[in-house]
Amino acid sequence: MPTPETPSTSGDVMDVDLCVIGAGSGGLSVAAAAAAFGQKVVLIEKGLMGGDCLNYGCVPSKAMIAAGRRAHQMRTSAPFGIAPVEPNIDPRAVQQHVRQVIDAIAPNDSVERFTGLGVIVIQAPGRFVDKQTVAAGDKRITARRFVVATGSSPVVPPIPGLAEVPYFTNETVFENRERIPHLIVIGGGPIGMELAQAHMRLGARVTVLEGLKALGKDDPEMTAVVLKELRHEGLVIREGAKVSRVDGVAGDIRVTIGEGEAAETVSGTHLLLAVGRRPNTADLGLDAAGIKHERSGITVSSGLVTSNPKVFAIGDVIGGLQFTHVANYHAGLVIRRALFRLPAKVDASIVPWVTYTDPELAHVGLTEDQARQKSGKKINVLRWPYHENDRAQAERATVGHVKVVTDGRGRILGATIVGEHAGELIQIWALAVSQKMKIKAMTAYISPYPTLSEINKRAAYRFYATAPSSPVVRKAIALLAKLG
Repeated sequence: MPTPETPSTSGDVMDVDLCVIGAGSGGLSVAAAAAAFGQKVVLIEKGLMGGDCLNYGCVPSKAMIAAGRRAHQMRTSAPFGIAPVEPNIDPRAVQQHVRQVIDAIAPNDSVERFTGLGVIVIQAPGRFVDKQTVAAGDKRITARRFVVATGSSPVVPPIPGLAEVPYFTNETVFENRERIPHLIVIGGGPIGMELAQAHMRLGARVTVLEGLKALGKDDPEMTAVVLKELRHEGLVIREGAKVSRVDGVAGDIRVTIGEGEAAETVSGTHLLLAVGRRPNTADLGLDAAGIKHERSGITVSSGLVTSNPKVFAIGDVIGGLQFTHVANYHAGLVIRRALFRLPAKVDASIVPWVTYTDPELAHVGLTEDQARQKSGKKINVLRWPYHENDRAQAERATVGHVKVVTDGRGRILGATIVGEHAGELIQIWALAVSQKMKIKAMTAYISPYPTLSEINKRAAYRFYATAPSSPVVRKAIALLAKLG
């Protein structure tokens, strides 16, 4: 592996090839890759290494979801011939489990590891002082290229009374070590629904208040399956619930929805805000650097270049699809452009995403409605249910189905899966969409038996479902039969 040269310095000024602001997933990926290619790299982080994903987002939430899933399995084991039991849940031990998972992954994102890779890590706020200089601590950094990867933070909406009431966000909820009798969640998007179900399975009553439609950004046909199962499990989901005020103290929270005579109060013991995220653009000196930005984030080209041609911006800070894997995708494009001068561009149409409720909800490409609006031509909608899969029957995981959209010629436009391990099953459709594959390719491979992945193949075969009854096909078979 090439060893980056020591950056040239003059007093407190450092001159490097690449300066990255933000040590979340995207920034870490850029820094590691650039250093591996022998570039002189400075990485600036004012908070925790690993950013939101490691410390407040993906990692702790999935650890908590895993704990909740174990508790749920203990309660629902009767169909397998195992006597169900109500688990004895220790909130402090659950929080310790979450912390241990973070700690197990943290060395991969640590200052020590990146220093070992040849990256100079500065633990201080970074701020542009002009178009080609960043100040961090007592250093001034000039570079051939800069990358802004400062991520996003939870939105705290201007709800009357909220400032006087204790509440959680995703940045604080994983530190809780006390029992939650009744959690009120404001926000029915993926974060809100995932954490709502996890807390419910860990012993809390949970009420979700969503101003519009819960999981409203996904295919309504598929979200209906998720919401039905969550409600059946005991989660209270109030859609069209506009929050007008919050009152109370710790242990006694009152949320008012509606106004006037139609107003009603939902009471609980704890409150979680999950109403979206805002890009972290404040205090970066973006104006001094000539970098255009709005409330929605930093403005970039399709190649992730800002209005300052020396500066890239990636991940949540540019708005759009705010996922860890998108930040990593952006990081790869920046490396191609900054190091190799290749004309790499973002293709948002190939980005998959997963909501880790149970059942899971996974998607890539166009939905059915989007395909109809965009195509203007015939499309095919192919479905196959979990209950027709032998492995799903063995696991008693028969809720859900796969839904695939193709054009008239069979090119795969998109896929959505709701059900057990949907996040794993979507992988092959993500490949298909990214490579513009046709549905025939999905029928040509051999799927091991018995696996849930057979559901994907059976859905693909639906494209040819009418072939056996086609007069043309039948005549061709008859003609071939006469030939002996």
